[in-house]
Amino acid sequence: MDPNDKPSGPSPHYSLYQREVFRRGGEQGNLPSFSVHPDELAESTKQTLNSRAYFYANSNAGLGWTDRANREAFYRWRIVPRALIDTNVRDLSVEIFGHRIPAPIMLAPIGINKLYTPLGELVPAKVAGELGLPYCLSTAASQPIEAVAQANDQGTLSRAESNRHDSSGTWTSAKSPRFFQLYMGHDDEITTSLLERAWKSGFDVCMLTTDTWQLGWRPTDINIANYTFYYPGSVGNEVGSSDPTFLKKHGRDLEKDSGKWIDSSVWHGKAHTWEKIPWVINEWKRISHGRPFLIKGIQCAEDALKAHEMGCQGIVVTNHAGRQVDGAIGSLEILPEIANAVGDKMTVIFDSGIRTGSDILKAMALGAHAVMIGRLYVWGMSHEGEAGCRHVLKSLLADLDITMTVGGFRSIKKDVQGKAESILRYNPSGVYPGPSEHAKL
Repeated sequence: MDPNDKPSGPSPHYSLYQREVFRRGGEQGNLPSFSVHPDELAESTKQTLNSRAYFYANSNAGLGWTDRANREAFYRWRIVPRALIDTNVRDLSVEIFGHRIPAPIMLAPIGINKLYTPLGELVPAKVAGELGLPYCLSTAASQPIEAVAQANDQGTLSRAESNRHDSSGTWTSAKSPRFFQLYMGHDDEITTSLLERAWKSGFDVCMLTTDTWQLGWRPTDINIANYTFYYPGSVGNEVGSSDPTFLKKHGRDLEKDSGKWIDSSVWHGKAHTWEKIPWVINEWKRISHGRPFLIKGIQCAEDALKAHEMGCQGIVVTNHAGRQVDGAIGSLEILPEIANAVGDKMTVIFDSGIRTGSDILKAMALGAHAVMIGRLYVWGMSHEGEAGCRHVLKSLLADLDITMTVGGFRSIKKDVQGKAESILRYNPSGVYPGPSEHAKL
């Protein structure tokens, strides 16, 4: 791609980031300080994080078989490239819940980001705003809802300023979407307070996580008693300690027990059932004037159909990145079945195991309308905070853009989304090699 003669199109030319990195290295000797190869990036966080932060970011349920299954599922699907197609202009944009976004990538809700960088969730929220990508805030965040919204707005303003002369697409001035991920306790007043704060702060889609009523059994966390909420003065209570309803009821308790917020309002070991869903949907609809409600944690078509029956506008197909049920199916394995069941009725977001541009292309081909990434951006900000998060996200966008270019795909929506039959082949006998040998050195 010639940066001086690039045709304008509906999406930014993300591929130019590769040239930018090459030029900084060749002309200035300025090399990246860490590798964005996913295996090497995960490994290098051992040097940038203490053991508590490293294992919280990388721990899996049990033996880690579900985490491996997520990657094996991607390995078995193979892309069929096409030749002699004019891909000088690519369209990576998609519509999601009324927002036009420049690429089908969302930042997944991950809690306790202060473990990875001092500013915590303010970092990915700001970078998501800069890139125009949806940011999803976790109830277990280590920054107040309102502060995260301000950081996201700051990123959006920065993008608008840098692109005010850019006519390549209307997304450049659009507000960065932000969604709120709800962990729902059994105190309805606190739940309502959280939803009201989220709505007032510009979070206009709510997703209820349903696979984490109780933390999964994670041996690498058990080994070092790695539950930061129980350590005095620890991070992770900021959403609760800034909530007026929670403080009115439990403020004094929180001073004595740092685990009061997480135990009473987030992860509490007491599951809700489908009977509770109409109440929380109606409460969110009342507060938000009818904005979308999603269920996160769907792993079978029956549950997807039930979510639609209950009035959900979308689902997140995810196994919590292999952190909850060991020995479960890889999320990509079940995605086609779920997409076939509800993909024409509701928005299907895919999560769990995304590492590369090719992974995104495969998930979209198998029926996702957008994907979420989590560990990738955490690993990036674990290295260089805001700069590291930005480098990883811009690298992933460049990877997707270049994969589209060299694979012969001009449009995510027209050439990729739901086109598995024509652009993918399944290899059932493929043996996933696991992390690269280089990363193990």
